[in-house]
Amino acid sequence: MPLHAQVEELLRKLIEQPKYRKGEFLPGEIELAKQLGISRNTLRQATNKLEYEGLLVRKKGLGTKVAEKTVTTKLASWHSFTQEMNEKGVAFKNFLNVAETVKCNKKVALFFNIPEDSKVVKLSRLRGNGNSPFVYFESYFHPRIGITDKEDFNRPLYELLETKYITPVALSQEKIKARLATEITARRLKIKQGEPVLIRERFVSDPGNRPVEYNIGFYIAEKFTYSIEIRR
Repeated sequence: MPLHAQVEELLRKLIEQPKYRKGEFLPGEIELAKQLGISRNTLRQATNKLEYEGLLVRKKGLGTKVAEKTVTTKLASWHSFTQEMNEKGVAFKNFLNVAETVKCNKKVALFFNIPEDSKVVKLSRLRGNGNSPFVYFESYFHPRIGITDKEDFNRPLYELLETKYITPVALSQEKIKARLATEITARRLKIKQGEPVLIRERFVSDPGNRPVEYNIGFYIAEKFTYSIEIRR
């Protein structure tokens, strides 16, 4: 077995140790190369492979540590967040779940085809696992639906819309972009300002292509993967 492959196997065993699973950084490159009696180039070849597989993540100026498990969603299949997490067996916690009636902004008004400053229901949710949030959502609902800010939003959202408000959803047009966290987003997600976040916009419509929901989510970048499968 080539030396770099042997080192790769050693690293796989190393990162299974509880202290590294809990977030402790691996020994520095020079120190680790000395411990293993190999060159830094050989070590880097092995760590690059594990980083490519998503098992390790490098923090600039800090070091290398085991990557946290990410939430993965597929292009061909979309659900409410609750349904997505339940499907994957991922336990999550609501840190914030607040509904209010607000005046909609220009983007929401254009999608809903209603006058700007119309009153709409806005749902704000901060979600994560343990003591750590990883996504902040804002949802806005078309006034036609009749949903109010007094609704119980602990239920899966699209199930609620279909069963109580007779509004099934059929189409989600999505946009994904990367940004640096603003002060407000950083405070919500408990990260540093300037750290990378993924912004996911959803324009959700019913079977008649009538707008139902505008949703925007801010994800901690290292905790979210968007999977796309393309066949020729």
